[in-house]
Amino acid sequence: MATVSSKTPAATGELKIIKDATCTFCGCVCDDIDLSVQDNHIVKAQRACVLGKAWFLNHEIEDRPSCLIDGKPASVEDGYQRAAEILTAGKYPIIYGLSDSPCEAQRVAVSIADWIDGTIDTTTSVCHGPSGMAFQGVGEVTCTLGEVANRGDFIMFWGSNPAESHPRHFSRYSLMPKGMFTPNGRKDRTCVVVDVRKTKTAKTADIMLQIKPRKDFEALWTLRALAREIQLDAKLVKRETGIELAVWQDLMDRMKAAKFGVIFFGMGLTMTRGKHANAEALFALTRDMNAYTRFVVKANRGHGNVSGADNVVTWRTGYPFGVNHNRGYPRFNPGEYTTSDTLARGEADCGMMIACDPMANFSQPAREHLASIPYIALDAKETPTTRAAAVAFTVATYGINTGGTVYRMDDVPIPLRPAFDSPHPSDFEILTAIEIRVKAILRAREREK
Repeated sequence: MATVSSKTPAATGELKIIKDATCTFCGCVCDDIDLSVQDNHIVKAQRACVLGKAWFLNHEIEDRPSCLIDGKPASVEDGYQRAAEILTAGKYPIIYGLSDSPCEAQRVAVSIADWIDGTIDTTTSVCHGPSGMAFQGVGEVTCTLGEVANRGDFIMFWGSNPAESHPRHFSRYSLMPKGMFTPNGRKDRTCVVVDVRKTKTAKTADIMLQIKPRKDFEALWTLRALAREIQLDAKLVKRETGIELAVWQDLMDRMKAAKFGVIFFGMGLTMTRGKHANAEALFALTRDMNAYTRFVVKANRGHGNVSGADNVVTWRTGYPFGVNHNRGYPRFNPGEYTTSDTLARGEADCGMMIACDPMANFSQPAREHLASIPYIALDAKETPTTRAAAVAFTVATYGINTGGTVYRMDDVPIPLRPAFDSPHPSDFEILTAIEIRVKAILRAREREK
């Protein structure tokens, strides 16, 4: 709960302390941040990492209209109606983004996609989409980050660099915490890093294996073979992976000796050659290891609520991303229904971009087609995507100006504690208003038939 300090002179503005606020910058979703707020500005973010401090301390409410239609200021009511008209007029509407919105807003977005027989996709499709595909094919042995902190004595990072992408990952969850079964913290843990280059994370490792680029699949199957005590050709292993067979054997011996092993993986695994086959090999290796000891695997997710987006879309459709409703029921097919592909092929004829910026990071054909169709954009900041939108809404920033629920990278729900209000509406408010108008338009069409 927020508490107010009376020690600050009124002339300087009232100082408000938000205890246990939640940082939504990355997938760690740290919920122990104490924010000092003065004059609607965060002046201190205690316990936040360098990325979290930048997220909080540099936050400014955009001094721009809450709604723009064709680049001109308009009322949000007119924006809601125009957005609903765009979405209900298309034959192949798409909804994309969601990873930086609270779960409550995500649920409404999925409902809109269902009403308009559209396709809904999250940013997972361009990062950990292969992980979602592998999960469906192989399954996943998993746990919470709290279990990692309390039990994990063998920690492996594969194609992941949390030292730079998740600065508090080591201190809160994986390496440093003194847990129930790891009372000495880092001294009770063995850290292994497998990557194609020496990252900052590699500096923390007890063992660093620098494998050949694009050889993750071969490396993982080497470990799978060793787990099952299958004889391998040492020269072939060296040629394919860049690592001596004896080194792999030593690693496997250490893995089997662990009491609670954890493998964290990142886009260095999912976005290289093999993609979902790499993730399937890692999930299968983790499953194999459970014949000897307890082993789990977890993706190091990036955006603050990308795990929430996967969860919500899965609840509502049965699939995590790239879901098409054109036939009146959900269908899942990455590559066919994922947004970067539907745009690049020129299939989508309207859309809604929620808390994402495809105009800045999609392929040139996808960007060109997106610019040629009417679409709605929701974002807290002005971006290339909002500038080209037919209807652009400026929204309140989740976690700072609005509440709700987000999911940590281990699929644990975390409540948000906003620091101060925003004059702009939230994602949830905008999407709810658009859904009401979408349903009204569809009902009117039904009556006309």
